[in-house]
Amino acid sequence: MRRLPPPTALLCALLLTSGTGCAPAGTTVRPADSATAGAKGVGDPLFPAMGNGGYEVEHYGLSLTYEPKDGSLTGTAEISARTDRALSSFSLDFHGLQIDRATVDGATAAATRAGDALRLTPAKELAADTAFTAVISYHGVPEALTDPDGSQEGWLKTPDGAVALGEPNGSMAWFPGNHHPSDKAAYDLTVTVPEGMTAVSNGELGKQETANGRTSFAWHTAEPMASYLATVAIGSFTLDRTAAGTVPQTVAIHTAQAKRAADVPSWVASATDWGARLFGPYPFSSTGATIGSGPSIDYALETQTRPYFNHAPDEISVVHEIAHQWFGDSVTPGSWQDMWLNEGFATYAEWLWQEQHGGPTAADTFAEYYALPATDDLWSFAPAKPPSAEEVSGDPVYYRGAMTLQKLRETIGDTAFFTILRTWTTDHRHGNVRTTDFTDLCAKATGKNLTPLFEKWLYTSGKPTTP
Repeated sequence: MRRLPPPTALLCALLLTSGTGCAPAGTTVRPADSATAGAKGVGDPLFPAMGNGGYEVEHYGLSLTYEPKDGSLTGTAEISARTDRALSSFSLDFHGLQIDRATVDGATAAATRAGDALRLTPAKELAADTAFTAVISYHGVPEALTDPDGSQEGWLKTPDGAVALGEPNGSMAWFPGNHHPSDKAAYDLTVTVPEGMTAVSNGELGKQETANGRTSFAWHTAEPMASYLATVAIGSFTLDRTAAGTVPQTVAIHTAQAKRAADVPSWVASATDWGARLFGPYPFSSTGATIGSGPSIDYALETQTRPYFNHAPDEISVVHEIAHQWFGDSVTPGSWQDMWLNEGFATYAEWLWQEQHGGPTAADTFAEYYALPATDDLWSFAPAKPPSAEEVSGDPVYYRGAMTLQKLRETIGDTAFFTILRTWTTDHRHGNVRTTDFTDLCAKATGKNLTPLFEKWLYTSGKPTTP
């Protein structure tokens, strides 16, 4: 706040004594609790326009109807949230689709668009620390979006349906929301599709009802979820609910992948139980996967409780995405700059799986990567400091992030290292974290000065020297 010169000394003294402050003649002093417009963007270092200020979402109730013939989507989003300040208006991230009606607490709200920002102005200002419900009805043909790194996300058409994938901000292509990972919420998502098709989403399937040639699938996610982890897959799927592990699971397999994906349910169960032994209790009420047969995307995604694979994966890919249920889905970065807390940990989980299942040790895998020349992309930037949004999924985030964990393990020993992993997932279960939260935990748990290690491996670009 810019400091203004005081009026007369006497008046200023009186105002200061009363706690009001002072301002020049003619200046309107705004009360501390007066309503303001909620900010667009939460100040993410890599995605400054992502997310919104002034409120936190507690629950999304999404009702969608999809028509594969013309690709049209009709939706209603009921958003239950709480203000953290008095609001005259607030913003939601939403791309492309046409707004039919918007209400706040049952009264019509003015809706205006500016790019991917949907601003709602309620009929009555919202007080601070107050629960409210916004309902937005919309329709149109949702779009695929292009990530900063050139890959596709958003709403992607498939040969017989569609899939919705949201990392980092594709979820705004199919529902309005506060689309930044720092604002997690519970979800109820009902998708209605032509009879004979299946709609898959996160969590557990509740009601499945067919009437008038259409089937509705109601999915419930009780645990908090970042919006980029929400998913819908529509097509010819079968739901395999084989309970081979200790956690209930649902694996949705596209009929075109049935033979090639026959082992996936057992891999999901094994990876889930293995992770629970190593990283601590599985953080959600169910596990699973979705095996699609759709768009030409070159990645899998750790969509919460049900990672998405475009085709039948191999076992190590399943291990990676299931590990994300702890690292990224339950313990979620508060900023995209800390993406290595997702990908570095899930990549290191691959190394641990191989080490414990007859493959190379994590030390051997580290050595293989360290042998890469200093000119390799692996050394182009520090994993905790991606230089731009385009680099948020770069090699250093994945592999040098995993190498950092191996160096930490070598420095503090296995007992302390695996205790720290379990403490990390327990202390921050369903929460948001930053890199400093992890480095502080390591220092506290070991009593060691680990600053030189983390400075070298997390924050300094170029190939680190190592004995």
